[in-house]
Amino acid sequence: MKSINGIPQIGFGTWRRRDDEAYQTVLAALEAGYRHIDTAQAYGNEAEVGRALSVSGLKPDDVFVTTKVWIDNYGEDAFRRSVEESREKLGRDKVDLLLLHWPGRADGPSFEDYIGRLAEVYDDGLAARIGVSNFTRTLMDKAADLLGGRKIAANQVECHVFHQNRLVADYCDKNGIAFTAYSPLAQGKIADDPVLKAIGEAHDVSEGEIALAFLMAEGHVVIPTSSKPERVRSNLAAAEIVLSDDEIKRLRGLDKGLRLISPDWAPDWD
Repeated sequence: MKSINGIPQIGFGTWRRRDDEAYQTVLAALEAGYRHIDTAQAYGNEAEVGRALSVSGLKPDDVFVTTKVWIDNYGEDAFRRSVEESREKLGRDKVDLLLLHWPGRADGPSFEDYIGRLAEVYDDGLAARIGVSNFTRTLMDKAADLLGGRKIAANQVECHVFHQNRLVADYCDKNGIAFTAYSPLAQGKIADDPVLKAIGEAHDVSEGEIALAFLMAEGHVVIPTSSKPERVRSNLAAAEIVLSDDEIKRLRGLDKGLRLISPDWAPDWD
């Protein structure tokens, strides 16, 4: 499996997977061959992810694990403690990739302070890599200045064929930052799109597999999720699809800036 900054290019996402469903779907993903699992403090499933990792029989070095610090934990008293709790729930000596889930709220800790806390836990060995999520180009510039020589390994942002987020993607490519696409299947909105359907029929695969293959062809990391074992397997198989230049051009033409996730604490998007 190809990797970017040491991050396997396709991972299994766990957003909205809770309790036993989280445990069972992660276990199914590991059995299918995924070696990258994405979770977050805010998902409330780190313990279930950790349990699946523990019983899978795989060694910690065999599976890349990403988690994210929630914005309510950016304060001095909570940041390190929350990361320690995440490591414990996940059963890891260190997190492979630790992200800030969102830029902090306006009435919360200062940007300088929580970036500094991210640097501290990295320096102290709690995470092998650090990065951000939902950061704009301006915020990435600002974070990079504060982090000094510490590398921003990834920026995880919404990206799918209908919202290709090219300004941020190009910035990440130029600056050696892995661009990780969340909601890569547009939360199901790709179904029955005529372009995806036609290209899928040419390859004898689904619209979803084409949507993922396209993002990977563009050099992005993708973290699809599903509760259906057959879909878990077919999403992983998308990594083997080779698209033609013409097909990639047609898929690029689907971009219409359809942003699906923009909570009230979101930054001013690029």
